[in-house]
Amino acid sequence: MRMLLPILLLLIGLGGGAGAGLMLRPDAAPHQAQEVVEEAEPTDREYVKLSNQFIIPVVTGEKVSALVVISLSVEVGTGQREQIYAHEPKLRDEFLQVMFDHANTGGFSGEFTNFRNMEILRNGLNEVGRRIMPDVISDVLIVDIVRQDV
Repeated sequence: MRMLLPILLLLIGLGGGAGAGLMLRPDAAPHQAQEVVEEAEPTDREYVKLSNQFIIPVVTGEKVSALVVISLSVEVGTGQREQIYAHEPKLRDEFLQVMFDHANTGGFSGEFTNFRNMEILRNGLNEVGRRIMPDVISDVLIVDIVRQDV
Protein backbone atom coordinates (compact mmCIF):
# COMPACT_ATOMS: atom_id res chain seq x y z
CA MET A 1 0.00 0.00 0.00
CA ARG A 2 2.85 2.34 0.85
CA MET A 3 4.44 1.85 -2.61
CA LEU A 4 1.16 2.20 -4.52
CA LEU A 5 1.12 6.02 -4.56
CA PRO A 6 4.70 6.47 -5.94
CA ILE A 7 4.10 3.80 -8.60
CA LEU A 8 0.79 5.41 -9.55
CA LEU A 9 2.45 8.85 -9.84
CA LEU A 10 5.25 7.34 -11.94
CA LEU A 11 2.76 5.75 -14.35
CA ILE A 12 0.76 8.96 -14.65
CA GLY A 13 3.95 10.94 -15.33
CA LEU A 14 5.13 8.47 -17.96
CA GLY A 15 1.74 8.43 -19.64
CA GLY A 16 1.50 12.23 -19.63
CA GLY A 17 5.03 12.58 -21.04
CA ALA A 18 4.36 10.06 -23.81
CA GLY A 19 1.07 11.77 -24.67
CA ALA A 20 2.70 15.20 -24.76
CA GLY A 21 5.48 13.84 -26.96
CA LEU A 22 2.98 12.44 -29.43
CA MET A 23 0.92 15.62 -29.45
CA LEU A 24 3.93 17.91 -29.96
CA ARG A 25 5.66 15.71 -32.55
CA PRO A 26 6.34 17.67 -35.76
CA ASP A 27 4.40 16.66 -38.85
CA ALA A 28 6.25 14.62 -41.45
CA ALA A 29 4.83 16.61 -44.38
CA PRO A 30 6.66 19.94 -43.75
CA HIS A 31 9.94 18.08 -43.32
CA GLN A 32 9.44 16.24 -46.60
CA ALA A 33 8.50 19.47 -48.37
CA GLN A 34 11.64 21.12 -47.02
CA GLU A 35 13.78 18.31 -48.42
CA VAL A 36 12.27 18.89 -51.86
CA VAL A 37 13.10 22.60 -51.64
CA GLU A 38 16.67 21.83 -50.59
CA GLU A 39 17.09 19.51 -53.58
CA ALA A 40 15.77 22.23 -55.90
CA GLU A 41 18.31 24.84 -54.76
CA PRO A 42 20.76 25.79 -57.50
CA THR A 43 24.07 24.00 -57.29
CA ASP A 44 25.89 26.52 -59.43
CA ARG A 45 27.12 28.41 -56.34
CA GLU A 46 30.25 27.98 -54.27
CA TYR A 47 31.60 29.65 -51.15
CA VAL A 48 35.04 31.18 -50.97
CA LYS A 49 36.49 31.72 -47.51
CA LEU A 50 38.68 34.79 -47.34
CA SER A 51 42.18 33.73 -46.35
CA ASN A 52 42.61 35.61 -43.06
CA GLN A 53 40.36 36.75 -40.26
CA PHE A 54 39.52 40.40 -39.76
CA ILE A 55 40.51 42.00 -36.45
CA ILE A 56 38.57 45.11 -35.50
CA PRO A 57 39.34 47.20 -32.40
CA VAL A 58 36.43 48.55 -30.38
CA VAL A 59 37.45 51.94 -28.99
CA THR A 60 35.81 53.42 -25.92
CA GLY A 61 36.97 56.91 -25.10
CA GLU A 62 40.57 56.82 -26.22
CA LYS A 63 41.26 53.20 -25.27
CA VAL A 64 40.73 49.90 -27.04
CA SER A 65 38.10 48.16 -24.91
CA ALA A 66 37.67 45.02 -27.03
CA LEU A 67 38.80 43.25 -30.16
CA VAL A 68 36.37 41.64 -32.57
CA VAL A 69 37.59 38.82 -34.79
CA ILE A 70 35.48 38.00 -37.86
CA SER A 71 35.82 35.38 -40.60
CA LEU A 72 34.02 35.96 -43.89
CA SER A 73 33.10 33.87 -46.90
CA VAL A 74 31.62 35.09 -50.16
CA GLU A 75 29.07 33.30 -52.31
CA VAL A 76 30.00 33.23 -55.99
CA GLY A 77 29.11 31.33 -59.12
CA THR A 78 30.89 28.07 -59.73
CA GLY A 79 34.32 28.69 -61.24
CA GLN A 80 34.66 32.28 -59.98
CA ARG A 81 36.86 31.43 -56.98
CA GLU A 82 40.03 32.74 -58.63
CA GLN A 83 38.42 36.12 -59.33
CA ILE A 84 37.79 36.52 -55.59
CA TYR A 85 41.41 35.73 -54.76
CA ALA A 86 42.61 38.16 -57.44
CA HIS A 87 40.52 40.97 -55.87
CA GLU A 88 40.98 39.94 -52.23
CA PRO A 89 43.17 42.91 -51.20
CA LYS A 90 40.51 45.38 -52.43
CA LEU A 91 37.70 43.33 -50.85
CA ARG A 92 39.54 43.11 -47.52
CA ASP A 93 40.16 46.87 -47.50
CA GLU A 94 36.53 47.73 -48.19
CA PHE A 95 35.18 45.07 -45.79
CA LEU A 96 37.47 46.38 -43.04
CA GLN A 97 36.17 49.91 -43.59
CA VAL A 98 32.58 48.67 -43.18
CA MET A 99 33.54 46.86 -39.97
CA PHE A 100 35.44 49.88 -38.60
CA ASP A 101 32.42 52.09 -39.29
CA HIS A 102 30.19 49.50 -37.60
CA ALA A 103 32.49 49.49 -34.55
CA ASN A 104 32.59 53.29 -34.41
CA THR A 105 28.79 53.52 -34.37
CA GLY A 106 28.59 51.08 -31.44
CA GLY A 107 27.66 48.02 -33.49
CA PHE A 108 30.10 45.78 -31.59
CA SER A 109 29.15 47.07 -28.14
CA GLY A 110 26.64 45.45 -25.82
CA GLU A 111 24.55 42.78 -27.52
CA PHE A 112 26.61 42.91 -30.69
CA THR A 113 25.13 39.68 -32.09
CA ASN A 114 21.48 40.70 -31.88
CA PHE A 115 19.50 40.53 -35.10
CA ARG A 116 19.48 44.27 -35.84
CA ASN A 117 23.24 44.75 -35.37
CA MET A 118 24.07 41.69 -37.47
CA GLU A 119 21.62 42.77 -40.18
CA ILE A 120 23.25 46.21 -40.42
CA LEU A 121 26.70 44.63 -40.67
CA ARG A 122 25.62 42.03 -43.26
CA ASN A 123 23.90 44.66 -45.40
CA GLY A 124 27.00 46.86 -45.37
CA LEU A 125 29.28 43.97 -46.31
CA ASN A 126 26.92 42.81 -49.07
CA GLU A 127 26.61 46.32 -50.49
CA VAL A 128 30.39 46.71 -50.70
CA GLY A 129 30.98 43.23 -52.10
CA ARG A 130 28.38 43.71 -54.82
CA ARG A 131 29.71 47.17 -55.64
CA ILE A 132 33.27 45.89 -56.11
CA MET A 133 32.36 42.69 -57.98
CA PRO A 134 28.70 43.01 -59.07
CA ASP A 135 28.66 40.08 -61.49
CA VAL A 136 30.59 37.75 -59.17
CA ILE A 137 29.56 38.18 -55.52
CA SER A 138 25.98 37.31 -54.68
CA ASP A 139 26.31 37.24 -50.87
CA VAL A 140 28.79 37.86 -48.06
CA LEU A 141 28.53 35.49 -45.11
CA ILE A 142 29.75 36.07 -41.56
CA VAL A 143 31.20 32.66 -40.75
CA ASP A 144 32.65 33.40 -37.29
CA ILE A 145 32.47 36.37 -34.97
CA VAL A 146 34.09 36.69 -31.55
CA ARG A 147 34.57 39.67 -29.25
CA GLN A 148 37.32 39.66 -26.64
CA ASP A 149 37.12 42.42 -24.03
CA VAL A 150 40.53 43.74 -22.99
